[in-house]
Amino acid sequence: MIALPRSALILGLAGLVPFLWGAITVLSPDLALWTIRAIGPRFAGPYVMLFYGAIILAFMSGVLWGFATKLEGAQAGAGYVLSVIPALWAFFTTGGGPVSAGVSLMAGFAGLLGIDWLFWRYGVAPGWWMQLRVPLTAVVLACLAVGVFA
Repeated sequence: MIALPRSALILGLAGLVPFLWGAITVLSPDLALWTIRAIGPRFAGPYVMLFYGAIILAFMSGVLWGFATKLEGAQAGAGYVLSVIPALWAFFTTGGGPVSAGVSLMAGFAGLLGIDWLFWRYGVAPGWWMQLRVPLTAVVLACLAVGVFA
């Protein structure tokens, strides 16, 4: 097991805040109402998770693109193609309302984890990469599930 850099862990955990807040405001109507009044409806309930989730899938495409630059030949070509899938997935699948968008984002994050694993297996992601990505993805999927199924 390779040591996970503290800064990567802290930033990864901080990146969960919008997902956690969204799930909490789905489960707490009073907190959702306060959030809507205080900072706006985009920051409550499933909407914060959906908007932020699409942004994170696009961000992760950029991360994967960086990994793809370390590959060569046909593997590099496949890596570049794989790297753009999360952003395109978010763009094309999140416009149909909160439930279908939430389900689509859940599929996108699950698929992203598979692509993460592939780049890690190829040796172009850091050795600690999956130690970070698996728990973060689990929390994201749980939060999105609250938005979809609660």
